[in-house]
Amino acid sequence: MPTILLSGGTGMVGRELTKQLRARGYQVIILTRSIPHSPSSDTGIRYARWSVKDQQIDADAVRAADYVIHLAGAGVVDQRWTPAYKEEILRSRTESAKLLVDAIQKHQPKIKAWINASAIGWYGPDPVPLPTGWTGFSEEAPAHSDYLGTTCAAWEASTYPAEALGIRTVRLRIGIVLSKTGGALAEFVKPIRFGIAGVLGSGNQMISWIGVQDLCRMFIHALENESMRGSYNAVAPQPVSNRTLTLSLAKHLNGKWFIPMPVPGFVLKIMLGESSIEVLKSTTVSSKKITDTGFQFLAPDIRSCIEAELPR
Repeated sequence: MPTILLSGGTGMVGRELTKQLRARGYQVIILTRSIPHSPSSDTGIRYARWSVKDQQIDADAVRAADYVIHLAGAGVVDQRWTPAYKEEILRSRTESAKLLVDAIQKHQPKIKAWINASAIGWYGPDPVPLPTGWTGFSEEAPAHSDYLGTTCAAWEASTYPAEALGIRTVRLRIGIVLSKTGGALAEFVKPIRFGIAGVLGSGNQMISWIGVQDLCRMFIHALENESMRGSYNAVAPQPVSNRTLTLSLAKHLNGKWFIPMPVPGFVLKIMLGESSIEVLKSTTVSSKKITDTGFQFLAPDIRSCIEAELPR
């Protein structure tokens, strides 16, 4: 079976993606800075060392690959946005892509496809007022001029050299990923466990989300659908407001036993600094282009996603 060279394979999305790839019979080589002391008992998974900082990579791993899936990059909300961390967010994405492109060109120019993560930070906030019939940003919209918009633009541009080599390249602009194993969903759930449903800011800001299982299925769909090229929004077809998401989670977990509690924007700014912009921003993104390729969601609405990720 084909072999996938996977960066970011030890993260929340990468672990689920590895599981799904193996279920379909793919061999997976996970790029990592340090090889685990206890490698997987699954012989279809192995690890290969790379160092983005030193621009070094295991050449044998590259030679063995048929496809590349590139997820690696510093977490956008893992730390406060100091100038140094903002630079790390950018460089961890662009320099890792450069390392992969250079290695492919040197060791394995016959790679069949490169599937790359991107983010809906590309778009910036919804227009105000909303245009009549607004259904969300489509992939043709230009990158926003704010920090995340310019970062996503540079991130996607770092894959263009792969296209120049003749490699079919797909970029998935990922929304807020909901998973029981961590990420945004875990942060929403923490106060709910104590009976408090924290509605952030006005609560009216729209969240374009996707369940982790559907996201990983979408990566595989892009891998196997040879007609796909360019950028696609990786979001569910039914975005929801922050208030709807929070109250839906609270009802699912606690029934009637919770208290909705607003968390003012100024408190979030004190707690999170500049990155609070992303928590308070409303971004509605369209999934039409990806569904037009034939992709079908297992969890197209927030209720089905919550039930899949947080079964009672």
